[in-house]
Order: sequence, then structure tokens, then C-alpha cells
Amino acid sequence: MSLPSEDLVAEALFRPVRTGNAFEETMERMLQAIRLGVVLPGGRLPPERELSTRLGVSRVTLREALRALQESGYVECRRGRYGGTFVRTVLPARAPADPPRLAQLEDALTLRRVLETGAAEAAASRALTPHDRRRLRAHLDECADVAPAEYRRRDSRLHLAIAETTAAPSLTSAIADVRTRVNALLEAIPLIPANIGHSDRQHHDIVDAILHGDPAGARDAMAQHLDGTASLLRGFLS
Repeated sequence: MSLPSEDLVAEALFRPVRTGNAFEETMERMLQAIRLGVVLPGGRLPPERELSTRLGVSRVTLREALRALQESGYVECRRGRYGGTFVRTVLPARAPADPPRLAQLEDALTLRRVLETGAAEAAASRALTPHDRRRLRAHLDECADVAPAEYRRRDSRLHLAIAETTAAPSLTSAIADVRTRVNALLEAIPLIPANIGHSDRQHHDIVDAILHGDPAGARDAMAQHLDGTASLLRGFLS
């Protein structure tokens, strides 16, 4: 017997995520399920054990995602015999996801991925001066353990420092332009502590690869980092 269409949609959304950005992709899948009505307002999400198995993530990662969704106003957790995680009956207001807006989102994300992965690879391919190395480490340190209100500014500065390390002013200017567009999108979504912690670890991987002259490693680390941000933006804005 064939499955009902809603079950097929749930299976499609609650499929295993890729492991590189498990938290961010889990957030994206959960937001899609809520937005598409797979779990209706007031409805209960599948139990944690079932969800973690279907998504292929740890219970810890799933709980971090559910906590972030709760803090963002999408779900509420109830205790007791009839407890669980429920979609709120009134969801946070957001701008309508019209086709031009979605096209702008994908345009910015694609351009950013092409430019910034190339910049990381180019930076790692250069013979870095002591000044280059000090600047990268300084911006990396400034981005860690910063107050939430300052995080996005410091994060932007680190990414621009990587672009500057390529010694290609035109590339740095292009990355500054696309980062301005991305920051406008980021301002429309919550700042999530678990994502900040994950981003900090990825920043270290990117800078380490650049400092060790590993172009392929720097490109891959940057791609994985950008994919995590893209997952959150698509989840909240699509």
C-alpha cells in the first residue's frame, strides 16, 4: 500500500543530513517541516529518539536545534505524560517569500560561495608574510568569545582579512560587496549561540589551512563553513 502524501513529504524532509553542518542542516529541515505544514501549528513533532535516528544526528545536536527553535519562537516544549515538542500556534512574523526575494537570496549565496572559497584557496597558495600571519591570527582571536552584539561585525572582518591575504584588491572589494548583501539577510534571522560555536571551530580550520599552505583544505573548510550559514538562511527565509 502506498504511503499518504504527507508521510512521503515527512520522509523527504526528515532524511539524514550531511555531517559537516549537522546543527544548521537540522535547523533547516525542521523549519521546512514547520513552514510546509508537515507539522501543523499546535502539532507535536516526532519524539527525539525517532527524529535523531531519521535525521542521522545525535540527540545532543537535535536538542540544540530544538532549543534554538524554541528561543526563536517556533516551538514550545511541554513536560508530563502528554508532553513533547509542539509547533507554536502563532509563528514569528516574517516577510513573504516571493520569487524575487528567493532569487536574490540564492544569487547572494552562490556569489559568496564562489568568491570566498576561491579567496581561501588563493590565500593558502601564497607565501605569507609575518604581517599576513599576525593579521589573520589577530582577527581570528577577535572573532572568538565576543559578545553576541559584536559577533557579526567581527565575523565580517575576519572574512575580509582572508580576502586581503590574497593581495588582490578587486577580489577583496567584491567580497566586501557580497558580504554587505549577506549581512542584510543575516540581520533578518536570529543569532544562534550553537551556530556561533560551530562557526568559531570552522574559522580555526580555515585559518589553520591558510597558515599551513593547504589550498585544497582551505577551500573545503571555507565551503563547509559557508554551507552552514546558507542552510540557516534558507531555513529561516525560504
